[in-house]
Amino acid sequence: MDVKRAIAALSMVVTCTLLPCGRAKAAQESARLPEGSSITGRPNIIVILSDDMGFSDLGCYGGEIQTPNLDRLAAGGLRFTQFYNTARCCPTRASLLTGLYPHQAGIGHMTGDDKLEGYRGDLNDRSVTIAEVLRSAGYSTYMAGKWHVTKYAKPDGDKHNWPLQRGFDRFYGTIIGGGSYYDPGTLTRDNAMITPLNDPEYKTPEFYYTNAISDNAAKFIRDHLEKSAAKPFFMYVAYTAAHWPMHALEKDTAKYKGKYDCGYAEVRRRRFERMKDLGLIDRKWDLSPLAGEWDRVENKAWEARCMEVYAAMVDAMDQGIGRIVLELEKGGQLENTLILFLQDNGGCAESMWRTGNHPRPEKPTLEPLGPDALQLVVTPDRSRDGYPMLMGPPELPGPRDTYVTYGKSWANVSNTPFREYKHWVHEGGVSTPLIAHWPKRLRRKGELEHTPGHLIDIMATCVEVAGATYPSEAGGKAIQPMEGRSLLGAFDGKAIARDALYWEHEGNRAIRAGKWKLVARGKKGAWELHDMEADRTEMHDLAARFPDLVKELAAKWEKWAERANVLPLTPWEKEKEK
Repeated sequence: MDVKRAIAALSMVVTCTLLPCGRAKAAQESARLPEGSSITGRPNIIVILSDDMGFSDLGCYGGEIQTPNLDRLAAGGLRFTQFYNTARCCPTRASLLTGLYPHQAGIGHMTGDDKLEGYRGDLNDRSVTIAEVLRSAGYSTYMAGKWHVTKYAKPDGDKHNWPLQRGFDRFYGTIIGGGSYYDPGTLTRDNAMITPLNDPEYKTPEFYYTNAISDNAAKFIRDHLEKSAAKPFFMYVAYTAAHWPMHALEKDTAKYKGKYDCGYAEVRRRRFERMKDLGLIDRKWDLSPLAGEWDRVENKAWEARCMEVYAAMVDAMDQGIGRIVLELEKGGQLENTLILFLQDNGGCAESMWRTGNHPRPEKPTLEPLGPDALQLVVTPDRSRDGYPMLMGPPELPGPRDTYVTYGKSWANVSNTPFREYKHWVHEGGVSTPLIAHWPKRLRRKGELEHTPGHLIDIMATCVEVAGATYPSEAGGKAIQPMEGRSLLGAFDGKAIARDALYWEHEGNRAIRAGKWKLVARGKKGAWELHDMEADRTEMHDLAARFPDLVKELAAKWEKWAERANVLPLTPWEKEKEK
């Protein structure tokens, strides 16, 4: 047996311990490496996903938030200007992990079960994750952060769709979605739920979830290089930043004091101009309408503080990414590591705060939680030390006993220059930065790539980069073919050949074919037609001018929706209202 086969066989021993026998068989098939590939020569791959952030928040995408580490990766790599997500956290994570459209993976909405194939709220057994495919091809696999692709989130319940059962060797993070940054719900190490206070491996005097994700990801890299340096690794880092609640450490928030006192319109105007100067958007595009009038805001100090905390959350994430990159540098791995950074949806316009709050009490008024009491909910009613949650003025957001969103008006700033928000499939909901950094392979440094791409392309890219084989069956079930295209050609400036890209979320629908995008708001909304070259901010509806094109694209969308388990639309029969 040659070295390649020996190492591949060794990886199968690990794979078989965690996968059902059918999945192990599929893994064995894909463990046969392509002729000419080698374990040690293949790159490490790190996919970093942020949460509830807009297209213009990063410094290298026009924002004023300090993101020097991501800016550095962008300067040494590529920035995609037309990359897309699915407009919501769960569907995006399902699509990214599987290379399928989210309904095909079983998560067309959230993690509730609507008893329809595309809406079961749980990764199905006709999909495989990037971790499953790459581990069976000789990669070590690690994850830190937010999972949120299963309806099973009880500490003693079914765990068949938890990270370790879906291809990851190690996991630190949360099974559910959002939650307190000081006491996150369903905090888990590998397969055991823990608390910030009883975690045997991670001790810190000031727990903050963003920092914990970064620190554990960095530790996974250190441990890998000490114990498994001969193998490449795949790591998925899924931050909750900057998803509500607005929680940040004061040392980070202080950096942005007064930065947003000028209000929504001015911050948005400055971003719009910087984006044009950077070449991210076309100067001829119109800026979408402003949401919110600063002159009519009564409590400007509280409103500005919301954005200060939001900026600090992004800043803390960037600092953590810097620590991850530093571990790669110290281990001599940065040169041959593909790093991909992107966001799960656009800025979030959801409102979660109330008036009539009482000031913070001098002493705890509720029973504290002990160090071993598991936090299992997204929105707790108290901090771990017994202070009630304050969900609005007069107390400023940021500390552990506050719990608010930053609101629609600031989300409109985050999504500059686009329309709409998280939930909707207009550009403000589905547009994401994509930063690609890989010094050994990427010849273009600091350039922009305008080729459209989508989350479904991440799996195809990882499979090609790793020299892996995507399986045709696992667990006795046929595995759906990948929907995406590898981005390696786009790295070299080549076009990606595809028929179209598609979206559906909560009845919001869209298709993009070439320069044309057909989009509708809600399942009863009329189709709009937009020319993405002339009007990517979707300000000029051409549907009445090109009715035949609308009909053609709508028919294509219907055909896709039927084959991709999208229909019936919005099975819970609930229309999202603006």
